[in-house]
Amino acid sequence: MLSEELKERIREAYAAIVESKSLTPRWGQRQMIAEIANTLARLPAAGDTDSDAPAVCVIEAGTGTGKTIAYAVAAIPLAQALNKRLVVATATVALQEQFVHKDLPDIRDSSGLDFSFALAKGRRRYVCLSKLDRLLAQGQGEGELLPLYPDEMERPARAEALPVYTAMIDALGRGQWDGDRDNWPDSIAEDVWYGATTDHAQCSGRRCPNISQCSFYRARDELQSADIIVTNHDLALSDLALGGGAILSAPEDSIYVFDEGHHLPDKALSHFASFCRLHTTIQWLQDSGKLLAQAAPVLASIESLQRPLQALPAVLDEATEGLKVAEQLVASLFEQADVDDSRDDQQLRFEHGLVPPELIPVAGAIAGQFEKLAGGLARMEARLEEALEDDFAGLDKSEVETWHINIGGMLGRAESTLALWREYAVSGENESPPKARWMTLLNSGGQFGFELRCSPVLAADILQECLWSRAAGVIVTSATITALNSFERFILHSGAPRDGNYKVVASPFDYANATFSVPPMDCEPGDAQAHTEALVAQLPGVLDPAEGSLVLFSSRRQMLEVYQGVSAVFGEKLLMQGDYSKQEILRRHREAIDAGDGSIIFGLASFAEGVDLPGDYCRHVVIAKIPFAVPDSPLEAALAEWVEAQGRNAFMEISVPDAALRLVQASGRLLRTEQDTGRVTLMDRRIVTRRYGQAILDSLPPFRRELA
Repeated sequence: MLSEELKERIREAYAAIVESKSLTPRWGQRQMIAEIANTLARLPAAGDTDSDAPAVCVIEAGTGTGKTIAYAVAAIPLAQALNKRLVVATATVALQEQFVHKDLPDIRDSSGLDFSFALAKGRRRYVCLSKLDRLLAQGQGEGELLPLYPDEMERPARAEALPVYTAMIDALGRGQWDGDRDNWPDSIAEDVWYGATTDHAQCSGRRCPNISQCSFYRARDELQSADIIVTNHDLALSDLALGGGAILSAPEDSIYVFDEGHHLPDKALSHFASFCRLHTTIQWLQDSGKLLAQAAPVLASIESLQRPLQALPAVLDEATEGLKVAEQLVASLFEQADVDDSRDDQQLRFEHGLVPPELIPVAGAIAGQFEKLAGGLARMEARLEEALEDDFAGLDKSEVETWHINIGGMLGRAESTLALWREYAVSGENESPPKARWMTLLNSGGQFGFELRCSPVLAADILQECLWSRAAGVIVTSATITALNSFERFILHSGAPRDGNYKVVASPFDYANATFSVPPMDCEPGDAQAHTEALVAQLPGVLDPAEGSLVLFSSRRQMLEVYQGVSAVFGEKLLMQGDYSKQEILRRHREAIDAGDGSIIFGLASFAEGVDLPGDYCRHVVIAKIPFAVPDSPLEAALAEWVEAQGRNAFMEISVPDAALRLVQASGRLLRTEQDTGRVTLMDRRIVTRRYGQAILDSLPPFRRELA
């Protein structure tokens, strides 16, 4: 499919960008363009037969390669030639905004390529005009909206929320705001915003009387004509989970680019996990019963609603009693189990994902109750949708709309709760790989409650079903995809086809400008207290208080203890995660360096990735220990159990590659430009004393090494 005409178009576009922006052509960037173009060339043109090899390209390209230009220059001409939509998914909303407002306009202006693009966000980023109308009506004493998750988001104080809602409706009416949260001029409290937005369960879609003014649908309609749709991983996966084409273009008509694609497996797992908080779900069921009692006389004119309105209160009562029984049983399971009672959130994980036999029939009964509840609510919602288009004597359309929102929200929560109890209604014996199932005793301000969770341990089957087998083409790129110099970890977790195109392209950085050192220490992290004391003793000699440094910890407890031990030495130069927001810490750090002072950041995993501190902002990265996963992670433990049950070594197959990847990511905070220099110091002797250490060491960039 890669015709000479297309090849020339790609070459000319790249040459134009290089010339117009006075860039130096990079070998890695050119290699990346070629690999993506050759992979997408596998896609058949109209009338051609399918290629045997999948159009899947997974590329590791280090920071500074220029990944954005590379995949844009290669993919845009091919997508246009194949009449496919290019869907670019970034890891965060911030990167999404940068791509739309900076990167794509620059590429279009400088490349000679002619394309259109649009930004896709989920419903939760837009105000719901119907909700806003209802909330303002509530302020006038009219009917209440039932919060969807009162346990997750408290209802905001009316005195705080109403002025914001009034300002929103006024700005919409004047055409001064498009309904996008990110374009509102002031910050909006999370609970205030949550009340004024909606999700697919509560949205009546094209039947909504406010559809012509709907901010979400206006934005969505713009997607229909765009050559490129820019979104984030969460929305792309949500769309795929709904079958594809719900918000974005259909997978079969799309070429996906997942930037920062190493997040893809974990993001997929979170979309297919389920949970239920017992006490708060009981409370929600009771609130729902009161709501339906209010609905009965209001909706009396809709005959087809009478049967579910009469039947559902009994179903709600049954479900409530079922959850109370489950609550007692879960409490007894905790009492019988050997759990760590030193934690505020005690966890009870079921080995191999196997549900206790005494819980299975209880879960089955609850699942049956929620299945009846969801079925009745679905019938009510369908009839209310029809009612939005019909006229009923004595029933205002706004009333129908209010009840549609309430019933839709109830249905969404009933379905999500049903998903959890279905997972506990089976033993889990025949699952391969198994699912992780665990319970948590939650303590919130002295209020105790139980939460049940279930999650796949691998996203391979999920992504195979909704992405790899359906998408026209997929490009995955990141600075860190390989682990131990292999793509095996990514293939295991993501299910990406083995006959896809996997490449590591050359980095533009001269790693000889930086040093990786392991200083002498008398202990290893296995002795946590001794290791913490060693860090307190050695860090004052390791860190230069006059320069910009980043110290990364795997444990919050250790970070706090080390901070307390060295704070007298470094004083105000220390900035610790938790004392301020991440953005505020980075701002203060840069401000100190700009003023000619030193600054030291103490951070956890969130500072080991996605933090950009070029030049003097970071001359030294100190890593407290090899970042092995937290040993009590239910997902990690369940996956390890499965691997061990097959006679394999979970530590070498799972723990070591995961730790190697995290160490590469942490080390990557040092060199952010081709001119950067500095030092990475690992305060963990295991990398030179243990057998697995050499494999981890060899997976790091080729820094100069100083190994004591």
